Amino acid sequence: MARIAVGDNLNAPIQQPGGKLSNDGYGLLTATVVWKANTNNDLSVGNRGSTCPINGALAAHKFAVTYDALGMATITVDYIGIDPNVNGGVYTNPQVGSSNGLTSQPITTNPNFFENAGSGYYNVIAGTTYTESDKGPQIIRADGNKGKSYVGENGACFERPDGGRFIGFVDPAFKKFYGKTNYLAPQTSFSGHFYTSEAEQVQAMIGALNTSAATNNWEGTLPKIVPDYAGTYWNSGTLGDGDNQLLLAQVNVEDFGLLYKVNYEVRYSAEGWPAEVYPVTPSF
Repeated sequence: MARIAVGDNLNAPIQQPGGKLSNDGYGLLTATVVWKANTNNDLSVGNRGSTCPINGALAAHKFAVTYDALGMATITVDYIGIDPNVNGGVYTNPQVGSSNGLTSQPITTNPNFFENAGSGYYNVIAGTTYTESDKGPQIIRADGNKGKSYVGENGACFERPDGGRFIGFVDPAFKKFYGKTNYLAPQTSFSGHFYTSEAEQVQAMIGALNTSAATNNWEGTLPKIVPDYAGTYWNSGTLGDGDNQLLLAQVNVEDFGLLYKVNYEVRYSAEGWPAEVYPVTPSF
């Protein structure tokens, strides 16, 4: 069937009614706009980076073309951008979830092992006073001779009167502890993601990997990657010699051309992450 051209010859793409604009609630804007054009003319309206006609904060990310009958083309363009009212349009608010559970840890790492850890704990596990006992195994002393090992609270056995190597719980009279080596310790982590248009923001996140912090924005060098409702100041105090409790443990980046998606994980430690092992200042 021959085409009868009436009206605009569509030498340039014409925007169609019914465009759609969405905000994900964290500042990421997406839009879809449909265009019509003559297949013999310019179809580049969807080229990456072209401005969205609905909202100038968005730019074309990708497009698809459907070739209709009679030399017509339908161009569907997807746009993406960051709301300029959110963090100046540089990055979206991080979308964060937390994971809280228990994991097996050596019993010697329990905060109540040597000294009473305070409210909620009943007595101590091993204590700090140990005496010779037949309950434990024979040990080789510093002078090379064999001798008895030393036992404290709940049958906790050590190789020296001042502690030293923990051998185990050796007294069957303490059934709750006898033969035990591990306990279930709480473990908390935060995982989230955000989008940014700035490569410098990506570099800052990668540079902060393996560093600890006492604030949820890494002393102002990063976005708030841990939400305020979870806490704004994270320091172990006397429990961990004042070490920072947040550790940036993972950073993954996806490049979408116009934006970067940064996925990350933050781990929490009640005792803090020792500054002798984990630097407290980002390395970038």
